[in-house]
Amino acid sequence: MVINFAHVLIQNVNCCIFEADATSPTREARASLLVDLTHRARRSGLRVEKSALAFAESGRVNFFGADDLVRFLANNGLPTWTHTLAV
Repeated sequence: MVINFAHVLIQNVNCCIFEADATSPTREARASLLVDLTHRARRSGLRVEKSALAFAESGRVNFFGADDLVRFLANNGLPTWTHTLAV
């Protein structure tokens, strides 16, 4: 499986936003997925200080991750995908 993500600088913070959701829509499953994807992005050589998931739910885009990053994304929308990650 290939996951799109954006590695962007937001307010001088290196952020990754992943186009992914956990197989189970629980907080624990989403947190586990976010940790895994963040570690994979770091292992690929990217600096990641904050991260979030972006996924469709009930016909709209939702976010899960660092609270301030989620608020920023909810107010400003998704950045353009810049990378892919094979998982």
